Amino acid sequence: MSEPSDEQAAMQHYLVCGTEDCQKNGQFYCNACHRPLCEQCRDEHQKSPNTKNHEIVLYRHRKHQLPVELCQDHPTRNKELFCRECSIPLCSKCSTMKEHKGHDIDDLEEIYADKYAVWQGEFSKIQKYFLPTTNSLKSDIEENVTEIKNLMESIRTSMKTEAESLKNLVDEVTSESIENTHTMEKSLLKMLKSQETTYDDYIAYLWKMSDEFQEYLSITNQKLLFTKNLKIQPIPETTKPVPPVFTAGRFSKNDITELLGKVNVPNKKPEKRKIQPMEAESAHMKSTEKQLEQSKEKSDMKQTLSLSSSVTKVREYSVPGVDNAYHVSVDKSGRLWASDNKGNLVQTDLQGNLLQRIQTSGGFGYRTATQDGDLIYTDQYKKMIYRITPDRRITEFIKTGDWKPISVHSSRINGDILVGMYKEREAKVTRYSKTGKEIQNIQRDNKGPGLYSDPHYITENINGDICTSDNSNGKVVVVNKSGQHRFSYTGQGSGFWPYGICTDVLGHILVCDSFSDTVHLLDQDGGFLSIILSPQQGIDSLRDVCVDDENNLYVGQYKTNTVTVYKYLQ
Repeated sequence: MSEPSDEQAAMQHYLVCGTEDCQKNGQFYCNACHRPLCEQCRDEHQKSPNTKNHEIVLYRHRKHQLPVELCQDHPTRNKELFCRECSIPLCSKCSTMKEHKGHDIDDLEEIYADKYAVWQGEFSKIQKYFLPTTNSLKSDIEENVTEIKNLMESIRTSMKTEAESLKNLVDEVTSESIENTHTMEKSLLKMLKSQETTYDDYIAYLWKMSDEFQEYLSITNQKLLFTKNLKIQPIPETTKPVPPVFTAGRFSKNDITELLGKVNVPNKKPEKRKIQPMEAESAHMKSTEKQLEQSKEKSDMKQTLSLSSSVTKVREYSVPGVDNAYHVSVDKSGRLWASDNKGNLVQTDLQGNLLQRIQTSGGFGYRTATQDGDLIYTDQYKKMIYRITPDRRITEFIKTGDWKPISVHSSRINGDILVGMYKEREAKVTRYSKTGKEIQNIQRDNKGPGLYSDPHYITENINGDICTSDNSNGKVVVVNKSGQHRFSYTGQGSGFWPYGICTDVLGHILVCDSFSDTVHLLDQDGGFLSIILSPQQGIDSLRDVCVDDENNLYVGQYKTNTVTVYKYLQ
């Protein structure tokens, strides 16, 4: 898996102003000075006589700075120019020498920026077209596999049905014919498996190319100018299987073979799988670019947010239908979901009016709202995960086998479902796709020991990290999206009993400590920042926290059904 580009990384980190002694958010960028600026320093920069003509843009629109390389012939000067005829970079003094007299001399920084944009474009093609299109072809093959299996099973059933009335006469022919279908099926599936392998190999090649492009994009010297042009190999073509057709026979004692019918593959040319041309993907790409632009706008908003010097109570209200607030969350529509320790699960509007009530088996962080508007909740006793659709239909979603699911979170990044579960003395986190297909199991750290004991609350950070509150172990366990252990947080004092956990738009991790009735604020890498809520704010028996899209902090407590809302970002 390739690492994120510097643009993606910039969206996930706090950018510090480049002005000396200024620690504010550097959401702007001076292309002339090559440094980030906060809003105040930008205004001062534009007023100063020395810098008022500098080009200042949003950080994400900045020009990439040319890597510094000293001239070998004139070591006190940097290579900043490019001779078109000689195809070499020059310093300003080299450009005046006779061997370059009359040559076209260009700004090396402009050439570097153009080259950088080209590689970024190729990288984007892989991400937006080649990989999605190839994965779509793989999905087509998987559908063909199912169709072939179903078709062949249907053919076998038809043959057996016809043979039943003349069992004594057709046993031998039936056996031969069925064997023939198995041979055909094996051949067809072998062909499909080969095609699947072809696309697996091609996907691996694409990732390799992606990494190679990214490596060139991250080069810190001018080697990028002289690298060979890499060409992406076209997507391999494959053909769909030609499904066999069963021709029903007529009952005849003298011609058993014709009576039972034959299975054969039609003698026609296999239909090529349709590979969507890149031009036809333009509409999809525009949609994707729009989503990226929206993400960048959110990034700009992140850069203007910071921690308030104090936490302010915004409102509080009692939640009807529950005895306490063990678990609280706000869904996409802005409505509150709350549940208690007795299995009562309710949905209310933000005025506290009851909208619906459901009886469940209960738990801690056992439910989550999806981006599609569904609610997903676990039942550890039935070892089942259920889905509630917006029209309030409840359906079985995922069976977890021998494992008891106790916590669940729906990713806001890609819709994946993260489930904390345990059995006997083992515990793990399993990732499912939004359709319920198991994708990943996370159970042990890099050295072998188990990561979890009781993963009863779970969430995901903006960088894809999976953050789990493990009360039995007395720690918060954080792994990256690949399942590798990043860090564990064990509190600031002698005791730490973590319960509810969530993250915010800045990548902060917020976790309830029921030992001290406080909310701890951590940075993205597990560094302790502050205690943002404590009994001094009038809270008692903390159990859960969540942050809505307006950056409001919701707090649920064990001894009351009152949910309190705070503002902690400005």
